[in-house]
Amino acid sequence: MTDTPALIEVRDLAVEFVTGNRKERVLEGVSFDIKRGETLALVGESGSGKSVTAHSILRLLPYPLAQHPSGSIHYAGQDLLKLNENKLRGIRGNRIAMVFQEPMTSLNPLHSIEKQINEVLGLHKGLRGKAATARTLELLDLVGIPEPHKRLKAYPHELSGGQRQRVVIAMALANEPELLIADEPTTALDVTVQLKILELLKDLQARLGMAILLISHDLNLVRRIAHRVCVMQHGHIVEEAACETLFNAPQHPYTRELLGAEPSGGPVDQPPGKPMLEVDNLRVWFPIKKGLLRRTVDHVKAVDGINFSVPQGHTLGIVGESGSGKSTLGLAILRLLSSQGGIHFQGQAIDHLSQEQVRPLRRQMQVVFQDPFGSLSPRMSVSQIVGEGLQIHGMGTAAEQEQAIIDALIEVDLDPETRHRYPHEFSGGQRQRIAIARALVLKPALILLDEPTSALDRTVQRQVVELLRSLQAKYNLTYLFISHDLAVVRALSHQIMVVKQGKVVEQGSAASVFNAPQDIYTQQLLEAAFMVPAD
Repeated sequence: MTDTPALIEVRDLAVEFVTGNRKERVLEGVSFDIKRGETLALVGESGSGKSVTAHSILRLLPYPLAQHPSGSIHYAGQDLLKLNENKLRGIRGNRIAMVFQEPMTSLNPLHSIEKQINEVLGLHKGLRGKAATARTLELLDLVGIPEPHKRLKAYPHELSGGQRQRVVIAMALANEPELLIADEPTTALDVTVQLKILELLKDLQARLGMAILLISHDLNLVRRIAHRVCVMQHGHIVEEAACETLFNAPQHPYTRELLGAEPSGGPVDQPPGKPMLEVDNLRVWFPIKKGLLRRTVDHVKAVDGINFSVPQGHTLGIVGESGSGKSTLGLAILRLLSSQGGIHFQGQAIDHLSQEQVRPLRRQMQVVFQDPFGSLSPRMSVSQIVGEGLQIHGMGTAAEQEQAIIDALIEVDLDPETRHRYPHEFSGGQRQRIAIARALVLKPALILLDEPTSALDRTVQRQVVELLRSLQAKYNLTYLFISHDLAVVRALSHQIMVVKQGKVVEQGSAASVFNAPQDIYTQQLLEAAFMVPAD
C-alpha cells in the first residue's frame, strides 16, 4: 500500500465559520493522503473536526458561512477547493460518493427505493426506464438486499435500519466511485447489523478497488477495517499511523485516552436486597386487522411471555437487536403500554392498577431515554426540566424544590449555576446528565435506562457509566438497563437477559452469559460486539 499513488491529497486545510463579525476556526493545518484501494479512518470525539474535514472534500459545508483560509485538496490533478460548481457536480456522487450516518434522514420518505436510485443513475449516467431499473436491481443485489425485485416499490419506512443503510450504500456505489466517504455509517445500527455492513464495505472495496475514508468514534470498527488512522482533536490531527501500530503503540496522550475509554470494570459490588421488580409471563401483543370489518387476523407479539426478577440495588441488562422487544418491555413495566401478565413493584401488584392509581408510584419508577436532546424540552430551562417532577408530585415548598434541583445537579457533576440555561447550550454528555438529574431528583427506587449512552462518544460513555455506578452504590438504586452496546452492559449489569423477537433466549448472571454464552444468538451478539482485528 505504501507504493500506491495518492488518490486524494489534503494539505494544510483550515476551516472557519463566520457568525456576524465573529470567526471561529474549527480546523487548522490538517494534512493527509488517501491512497487508491485503502481505508483511512478519521477518529476522535464529537466536535473534533472529523465530519468538517470529510465534508470539505466535496465542499458540502454551509458556504459562505464556512470559509477555507488556507489549504488545498487535490484529486486527479485538480484542487477541489478551487473548482467551479459545474465541475464539482461532475465529481460529487460520481467519482467521490458519500454515505451519511442516519439512513432515514438520507433517504426521501416520499419516494420509493427504485425512484431514488434511478435518480442517481439518471443524473450521472443518463440511464432511464428499464435500463435504470435493471441497474438498480444489480446494485441492490450487490449490497445484499434480499429479493431486490420486491423492494423496488418499497419506501424507506418499510425497511429495517440495516436495509436502509444498504440502500444508501447502493446509491453511493451507483457510479462506481473511486472514493467512498463513510461518515459514521454504522452508529445507528445494531452490533450484528454493524458487522454485516462492515463486511459489506470490505467486500465491495476488494471487488471495486475503491478507497474509503471512514469517519467513526467506534474504535472497534476502525481496528477491523482501516489500513491507516488519523486521530483528531480540537480541529488538529494529533497522530497518524498504520492501524496496527496505532492500536498497539499509541504515542499521543489523547490517542491513549481514546483507546482507554472503553467502559471497564464490573457492576457495583453490593449484596442483593428484596425483589424490587418481578415480572411474570408478561405479554404485549399488537393486533393485525384486515378486511372491510377490520377483524383481528393475527398479532405482532412484541413481548411474548417474559419472566424475571430484579433485587434492590442490582442492575438487569436487557440486550437484543432493534425490534426484539426491549423498549416495549420497558414501557409495559412502567405501565406506559397495555400488557397482560403480572408486574409486581416493591411487592405490590401494579398490572391491574388504573393510570390514576399508578400515578403516585411514578416518582418511584423513573426513566432515562436514549436521545437526551429529544427527551428534553428545548423551551424549558434546566431548572424547569429537573424540577417538573417535584411540582407534579407536590414535593416540598418552592425553596425546598430549588434546593433539591441544585443538589441533583451537583450529584451528576453539573454546575448548579447553569440551571437557568437551556438544553442546546450543553454538550450531549451534559444533556444526558441533566436527564439523569431529572430522574434522580424524585429519589426513585427503580430507573429504566433505555439506551442512555448510545448517542455519546466513548469517553463520555465511560463518564456516564461511572456516574451511574456511583449513584447506584450511594442510593442502592435498581436499574433496568436496555442497550445493544454490550461493553456498556457488561460494565453495569449484575444479570443479563437476552431478548429476540419478544422472547427470552438466555438469562443468567452477567459473568455466565458473557463468559459462557449458551444460545447461538447470544454468541452472535457477543462476536459482533467484541470484534477482533481481521487476519
